Amino acid sequence: MAAASTHLVTVAVVLAALVGGAWCGPPKVPPGKNISADCDGKWLEAKATWYGKPTGAGPDDNGGACGYKEVNKAPFNGMGACGNSPIFKDGLGCGSCYEIKCDKPAECSGEPIIVYITDMNYEPIAAYHFDLAGTAFGAMAKKGEEEKLRKAGIIDMQFRRVKCKYPADTKIAFHIEKGCNPNYLALLVKYAAGDGDIVGVDIKEKGAKEYQSLKHSWGAIWRMDAPKPIKGPISIRITSEGGKTLEQEDVIPEGWKPDTLYPSKLQF
Repeated sequence: MAAASTHLVTVAVVLAALVGGAWCGPPKVPPGKNISADCDGKWLEAKATWYGKPTGAGPDDNGGACGYKEVNKAPFNGMGACGNSPIFKDGLGCGSCYEIKCDKPAECSGEPIIVYITDMNYEPIAAYHFDLAGTAFGAMAKKGEEEKLRKAGIIDMQFRRVKCKYPADTKIAFHIEKGCNPNYLALLVKYAAGDGDIVGVDIKEKGAKEYQSLKHSWGAIWRMDAPKPIKGPISIRITSEGGKTLEQEDVIPEGWKPDTLYPSKLQF
């Protein structure tokens, strides 16, 4: 009976912990300060993990919490990363670029590589945590040691924010998301060089004199719910984290359609 009573008490304690939201993993580490677009060149310490297929781009659908599609293809080329909260910044860090490197274990090359923030993670294992696509994690290794490094699991790494650079012919593109209609516009912004991340999007409809601000929806997506149909052509103005602005008239044509990519002539 005593053994049975002890067992019941143990079960009760475990259930109480679960109901109370107890954390059963390693001790939680508070997130660090938000990483700004200053790019001061200083290396900071972080933890690195990886997810998805060993030589993949992370998510099974090659997407992620920023809303980008086909991150396995150029210009991201599978070099995506899930940033924790001071890096992802509830989506406002999407598209920002970082140099990362590792010195140990022995398989690390110590040479910096560039990754793009394309996804999020909220695992509280370090003040700064990059959950990398398998391809990106392996790229920190010495040539031929990629698989051995991936087997290490969690490793210490160093990182610093850098300006994003794309091929000269890569321009900022605007994707109108699925589910949009004349009264609802959701706009994904991608391929911004420089700061990489966008903190403001404004549009000006046909015949309008002033721009109207879109609300940040999620990831790299900005939206507007309008009482009247949103008429094209639509001019767009974007603002980077560092405060630079770009605008182009009539980038979205009259008769715009959902699930359609509209390239621009813009680039920071």
